Amino acid sequence: QVNLVESGGDSVQTGGSLRLSCATSGYTFSTYCMAWFRHTPGKEHEGVAAIDSDGSTDYADSVKGRFTVSRDNAKNTLYLQMNSLKPEDSAMYYCAADRRAPSCLLEVMSWVRITEENYWGLGTQVTVSS
Repeated sequence: QVNLVESGGDSVQTGGSLRLSCATSGYTFSTYCMAWFRHTPGKEHEGVAAIDSDGSTDYADSVKGRFTVSRDNAKNTLYLQMNSLKPEDSAMYYCAADRRAPSCLLEVMSWVRITEENYWGLGTQVTVSS
C-alpha cells in the first residue's frame, strides 16, 4: 500500500524558515520523480518543487532561491527546506508523484493525474504571518 505522510508545517513570521518532510512507503521511492505541491482555498494546486531520481530539480519561479527540495533514498523521505518565507507561501503543502508525467518538470505535472494515481499525502499546513 502506497503511503505518503507530510510533516513539519507550522506558523511562522515573514522571513522565517521551515523544513517539510514526507515519509513514504509502499513503492520504490528512489526511482520516482517526486514533487511538492501547495494549495490555498479558491486556487488551483500549484507545483512548487520537483526532484528526479538522479537528483535534478525544478522549481516554481515564485520560490526559486528560497526553497530547496532534496531526498534521502535510504530513508524513503522527501524534504523541502523553505527560507525567507512570505505570507503568500501560506498553504497546505503536499508531497506527490505524478507517475505519468513525461518528465520531472513541474510544467508537465498534473494534480488531477496525481489524485487519480493516489500518490499523494494528506498535507501539512504552512502559515506565514506578516
